[in-house]
Amino acid sequence: MGAPMAANLLKAGFAVTVWNRTAGRADALLASGAVLASSPSEVAEVSEVTLSCVTNSPDVEAIALGPNGVIEGAAPGSVYIDCSTISPEVARRVAAALAAKGVSMLDAPVSGGDVGARAATLAIMVGGDPATFERCLPVLESMGKTVVHVGPSGAGQVVKLRNQVAGGLHLLAMAEAIALARSAGVAPEKMLEVVSAGAGGSWMLSNLAPRALRGDFAPGFMVDLMQKDLGLVLETAANESLLLPGTTLVQQVFGVLQAEGRGAEGTQAIVDAVGPSRRQ
Repeated sequence: MGAPMAANLLKAGFAVTVWNRTAGRADALLASGAVLASSPSEVAEVSEVTLSCVTNSPDVEAIALGPNGVIEGAAPGSVYIDCSTISPEVARRVAAALAAKGVSMLDAPVSGGDVGARAATLAIMVGGDPATFERCLPVLESMGKTVVHVGPSGAGQVVKLRNQVAGGLHLLAMAEAIALARSAGVAPEKMLEVVSAGAGGSWMLSNLAPRALRGDFAPGFMVDLMQKDLGLVLETAANESLLLPGTTLVQQVFGVLQAEGRGAEGTQAIVDAVGPSRRQ
């Protein structure tokens, strides 16, 4: 996700300095005009706005607040934008630590997968100070099509977790629809053609179902990452005494794929955890 998002910043004319834990993954960006830094601190030192897109809450805390982290290089008045999906509590804690040094933070998780990241059509839900959001809007709009300020610090993560609830349930609906079509002897491709155009259509049906039917399980978004996000959802729900039976079921279904060693595949692999496809 991070690489195509950075590429779109370059296309928009921004001067981009990059750092990656695996240095070679930045080669294509360097060839397009980005400058390589040796640490998050060095990126922040030369940037008015520093962005990150990593895996989980501990990664964000390390990049933002750890040794050679953003907090060590960012100047007062600069902004840190995190596009990862993490715990809202961690987002607020990082924001508070940065604010003590005069650095603003926006939590700005994204939705739209690798397709949206490449096409700059991501949906971006942003938490933080409204004035900081307006200041950074040109940066965010270079990466996304729908950019919405949803509330104070942590609110972006709150909304993203709700997005994952809907996304996970849509994936399960996709898998069950395909399983039923196969069981009844109906070509799943034909079923998708008509259902996707009606009230039962979804992004998952239009974008991921065709890949699943081709046996293309390359990850736009990995099963392991969806499980991480659903874990955050259920943790939040437990803290708020909420019952989420659908989300619990989806997490269990993805757990089947993880148990089979398929956690690094795309979430469209859920079709192989439901119905007669498992016996083919």
